[in-house]
Amino acid sequence: MRIVVTRRVPEAAMVVLREAGEVWVSGEDRPLSPDELREAVRGADAVVCMLHDRVDGAVADAAGPQLKVVANVAVGYDNIDMPALAERGVTVTNTPGVLTDATADLAFGLLLAVTRRIGEGERLLRSRTPWSFHLGFMLGSGLQGKTLGIVGLGQIGQAMAHRARAFGMRIVYSGRSRAKPEVESALHAEHLSFLELLRTADVVSLHCPLTPETRHLIDAEALGAMKHSAFLINTTRGPVVDEAALADALLRREIAGAGLDVFEKEPEVEPRLLEMDNVVVTPHLGSATVETRTEMALLAARNVAAVLAGDGAVNEVRPDGDRS
Repeated sequence: MRIVVTRRVPEAAMVVLREAGEVWVSGEDRPLSPDELREAVRGADAVVCMLHDRVDGAVADAAGPQLKVVANVAVGYDNIDMPALAERGVTVTNTPGVLTDATADLAFGLLLAVTRRIGEGERLLRSRTPWSFHLGFMLGSGLQGKTLGIVGLGQIGQAMAHRARAFGMRIVYSGRSRAKPEVESALHAEHLSFLELLRTADVVSLHCPLTPETRHLIDAEALGAMKHSAFLINTTRGPVVDEAALADALLRREIAGAGLDVFEKEPEVEPRLLEMDNVVVTPHLGSATVETRTEMALLAARNVAAVLAGDGAVNEVRPDGDRS
């Protein structure tokens, strides 16, 4: 069995993969180009890929008819052409659950950083700008009694809500479906339409998957519906937000600020956002802890091993987008 890994993974995952077959790992410390990816997967029985790898029918065909599984080291799978791989009988897996807390921690960290002007304050000190304490100095926005609007109350959205509740925030949410009554009860969460949420929330935090329906979900119209004092947090997928529209809205002071961990054209960022003090940016660090990234790679490796052994995948993504 030939297993192709498109970018280096922790050694713990490599141990599992080596037990399942012969492993080839890209020696490039960067995403492979489409041509490089197609060349790398030739003859592969399994591919372990990253969120920046576009795995479509052409990649599956380049691998050959023996390709059995594509293991995406991510929760989202918008980088994979699900219908094309299903048509070719290839199992697709992802890594849900293991990155929930890490991503929610980062999302709440962005929320605190942008509402309390932490990044701006640090930049002031590092630039050695003279300053002195006074009662009007660098005032931010408190969270107690404010409303957090969560778009997508899945595992990460719920974890974000628990953190916000500890800070005394009210929770409202919207999504494709309503949460179970016990979830609403535990979070004291109120279900609203998307438009109502935008109009109500003091902070809007995005936790929905990237789909054709959610691409540019946050556009000029959505930003215009938010409070002028509201903040936007995005730790899901960059294209959920129209970055040009966000920059326009911030420049016009239609919203108060934004905390972004993901970007529409990663690794590029809308240049105007980088010039704004009321924007906090991090380079896709949502799952970036030693423990979480190791568990993600291990789960992907276990999925590969299970499928190659003839067993069912641990976390299979169904062609219709449902997870097993």
